[in-house]
Amino acid sequence: MERTPLEASRVDPADWHLLLGALRCRFEAGSFADAAAFVAAVGRLADDHGRHPDVDLRARHVRLALRSPAGGVTDRDVRLAERISTLAADHGLTPHPALLQAVELALDTPAPGTVGPFWAAVLTGETERDTAVDVVDPLPELPPLGFDRLWFQPTDSTAPDRQRFHLDVTVPPEEADRRVAAAVDAGGRVVDDSHAPAFVVLADPDGNRVCICTELGRD
Repeated sequence: MERTPLEASRVDPADWHLLLGALRCRFEAGSFADAAAFVAAVGRLADDHGRHPDVDLRARHVRLALRSPAGGVTDRDVRLAERISTLAADHGLTPHPALLQAVELALDTPAPGTVGPFWAAVLTGETERDTAVDVVDPLPELPPLGFDRLWFQPTDSTAPDRQRFHLDVTVPPEEADRRVAAAVDAGGRVVDDSHAPAFVVLADPDGNRVCICTELGRD
């Protein structure tokens, strides 16, 4: 019997991080053939385990995402992640968790119920929609091939020049401080860090905002 979805602080495999409800990893390979052979081995292992990760196979790296069919990550997914990491080491692949990230879009709007159906139709082809819930990639693909989610953030502002969209970039916790520092070094500024480590709001030199997020501090 599966346990309930795990919190980020209870995910142990060093190669993997819990980002946006999925356990994710990235492994570097010496060649496309090495990467493909590893993916084939993961497929056999996943069939035996009864859980199938999303796989993004590139010329010299592989990204995987594990999640429960019911949503979230369980102990069963963690056990499979550990076995995949062992398999990667056996195939000579190197973990590179610092390059992991998951990107969401957020639309600041005073009328989520009005704009939600439009964005659902534009992004997914969905035509029947009564409430402004999150729009989720139906495939679902891993960035940068697709989007993770479009969610709607209520705002009281109706100013025509307000910022409408911002990016939420979710990274492993140990990468968040480096990402914020790099943004500041590049001319940005910290707008609000009172919600860290859940998220830090940054602004670019032109005032456009972005959030660097982790899965910590959201409980």
